[in-house]
Amino acid sequence: MGVMPEYCVMALSTAHQETHAAKQMTVIGITGGMGAGKSVVSRMLASLGHAVYDADAAAKSLYDRDESLLQLVVGRFGSGILSETGRLDRRALAEIVFQDPAALAALNALVHPAVSRDFDAWKECAKQAGRPFVFREAAILFESGSHVSCDAVWAVTAPVELRVERCRQRMQASEAEIRKRMAQQWPAERVNAQADQVLLNDGSCALVPLLLDLVSKM
Repeated sequence: MGVMPEYCVMALSTAHQETHAAKQMTVIGITGGMGAGKSVVSRMLASLGHAVYDADAAAKSLYDRDESLLQLVVGRFGSGILSETGRLDRRALAEIVFQDPAALAALNALVHPAVSRDFDAWKECAKQAGRPFVFREAAILFESGSHVSCDAVWAVTAPVELRVERCRQRMQASEAEIRKRMAQQWPAERVNAQADQVLLNDGSCALVPLLLDLVSKM
């Protein structure tokens, strides 16, 4: 997440990486609705040694790392979104934006440019390390327009009821609140229709062999 200095101090790239170095780095976007399992796929790819940028995690960390972004958000939503220590109160902000589509759109308009800059710096570091391709995970890759920075997009999908149950297990939120947040995202049908590859994550098939096969073809 963010600029990863360890990429810049890795050992010299392998012959395989050097073969690809002359080519433009390939960026694969990974997206999917809440509870679909895009983060599961990203963790699998990371465990296989691939570079994965988590745009959603980066956005959260940027509130602490990028003072100018925090000030922009406070200027739009007021000091009530700050904790007693002056840091962002994410729950307070969520209560505002997930109740108002216009407020959510305004927040995204402030955050996405900062995330894009952060991703570009991270990607450059990975490129210098000889990475032939990287992955960019984002929940609203298409909605934010970030897909234009990707050479291909993989969409992770699962039945809605299963997604809701997964979210209930990991979030302190009611089913109604979860469904309300899901409604802020594109429906799976629309995401899948625009993706280059759709990965079904309902437990019916093993994902690792599929990912290995997809990566081997890159």
